[in-house]
Amino acid sequence: MNKAFSKEENILYSFLNTVYPLTELEFKPIAEILKKKKYKKGEIILNIGQVEIKTSLLIKGFVHQYVIIEGELFTIDFSLSGMGFNNFTSYIENSPSNQIQKAMTDVEILYFKKQDIEKLLLKSQPFCYIYTKLFEQVHLEREKRSLLLQHKDVFKKYELFLKTIEKSKVFIEEIPQKLIANYLSMTPESYSRVKKEYLKK
Repeated sequence: MNKAFSKEENILYSFLNTVYPLTELEFKPIAEILKKKKYKKGEIILNIGQVEIKTSLLIKGFVHQYVIIEGELFTIDFSLSGMGFNNFTSYIENSPSNQIQKAMTDVEILYFKKQDIEKLLLKSQPFCYIYTKLFEQVHLEREKRSLLLQHKDVFKKYELFLKTIEKSKVFIEEIPQKLIANYLSMTPESYSRVKKEYLKK
């Protein structure tokens, strides 16, 4: 831990260094635009109709991202400590969000405002590289999930979830079973059954 940085800056420094080995000098302008916010359990971080203006890193708690279609809830993604999140479509298009980000526990996030990110992308090559790589990771996982959701066979769907979604084991350990079932477009009963069947293999 670098004593010149705050606790939150050290968390971010460690996180970014998993992507690219930043020097302290390269990290300094990134730390200067860093912001922090806390939310209580049940609070809405981003609601339908609001515009996403930040990219966040969760450092404590659990965030659920979902949409409501014809009165039914559909999970977009989960974020746990150490994971980044935002509503990408709203963020890129500057359009009203069609999804909700909800704090499922008390949460703490570190975040950057879009306007600050765009200024830094023009000035810092290391930050530009990290930013690109992080969004590549997010979209890779979402593409893999889109593929597994095409399968009607719940056993195959669960198997692909375990084998292709990097965060799957963390999700299983830390997220309620009914929400993972929703994430995989299964009923809780189907999810419970297929999980038991898979463990017997």
